[in-house]
Amino acid sequence: MSTDHKIIRTGRSKTLHRFAQLAAMGEVVFHGSDLAALWQITNKNTLYTTLKRYTQQNLLYRLWQGMYALKPATQIDPLFLGIKAMHTYAYISTETVLFNSGIITQRPSAITLISLTSRRFVLAGTEYSCRKLADEYLYQSEGIIEKNGVREASPERAVADLLYYNPHSYFDAPINWKEVRRIQKTVGFPLTPDRY
Repeated sequence: MSTDHKIIRTGRSKTLHRFAQLAAMGEVVFHGSDLAALWQITNKNTLYTTLKRYTQQNLLYRLWQGMYALKPATQIDPLFLGIKAMHTYAYISTETVLFNSGIITQRPSAITLISLTSRRFVLAGTEYSCRKLADEYLYQSEGIIEKNGVREASPERAVADLLYYNPHSYFDAPINWKEVRRIQKTVGFPLTPDRY
């Protein structure tokens, strides 16, 4: 067997091993830094070359700024993509949750997230708007539900979040104000007694 065939076989073996590692994780979306750690690649150029080769072979799909997936972005839940793009603790809240719950009737122009930073971005044709929330409130899990890798506020937590940003927010449907008040107290948000 020639040296070229041994190199090709070794390369295929390494690729199979790497994708077996990804399959074992059960994840679909990864950041380049996650892949570098998993595959123990310390040289950035080696990582870049490896990821470029895998995307050219359609083994990975480049989604956005160092973010890759095992399938095209159009086949991945946009809520999940937004959370993964933040690459830090974040959850879906405010207008997105309130619209989906029927509490507000105006469709938001972007999926709204809450995290450590404020930013707007577009990923796979979907616009995202992230609002900054202080650590003391952000990591309070009251009213946050995780489902399929997506943390999302309950309608009452979304109301409490929105009132934190704008105490004069308008709502189109009845709200469980008792639950909103309970969440505000538990999280530590300023209370809005004129709304109860």
